[in-house]
Amino acid sequence: MSITMYQASVPVLVRGLTNLQAILGKAQAHAAEKQIDPSVFTNARLAPDMLPLTRQVYIASDTAKGCAARLAGVEAPKYEDVEQTFDELHARLQKTIDYLKEFNAEQIDGAEQRSITLKMRTGPIEFTGLSYLLGFVLPNFYFHVTTAYDILRHNGVELGKLDYLGGIK
Repeated sequence: MSITMYQASVPVLVRGLTNLQAILGKAQAHAAEKQIDPSVFTNARLAPDMLPLTRQVYIASDTAKGCAARLAGVEAPKYEDVEQTFDELHARLQKTIDYLKEFNAEQIDGAEQRSITLKMRTGPIEFTGLSYLLGFVLPNFYFHVTTAYDILRHNGVELGKLDYLGGIK
């Protein structure tokens, strides 16, 4: 049995975003319990030259919605990147999950050879659908989800590997 482009993308991204929502929920509860201003967490970084938690969430969200849209050959919705609170970040993730759930296998399967061009600051990068998913989207997505987890863990939120992995199926 082989895996399809849809199976390797949309459900995987939905799961990662859902787990990130739960992680943010634990951070929000931790802030309330310890009477810490939530912005301490949402503005936190692992290093001075790294992006803060809010931007990690933005990029994970943008990577996920961009993936589904590009693989399906449609335009992704634009988000304004204005969310600052845990509730706003949660809503952004939910909006992205809902968007991903609009896609079906017929829209994405067969996109392995679709030509995808990303406009980067350094210039355009050309991919096939498969190289885009496996070589760019998934590593980039997991980098930002992991960094969000690490920022919160580093700042004292009680998180463990199963929070990151979510329900194992």
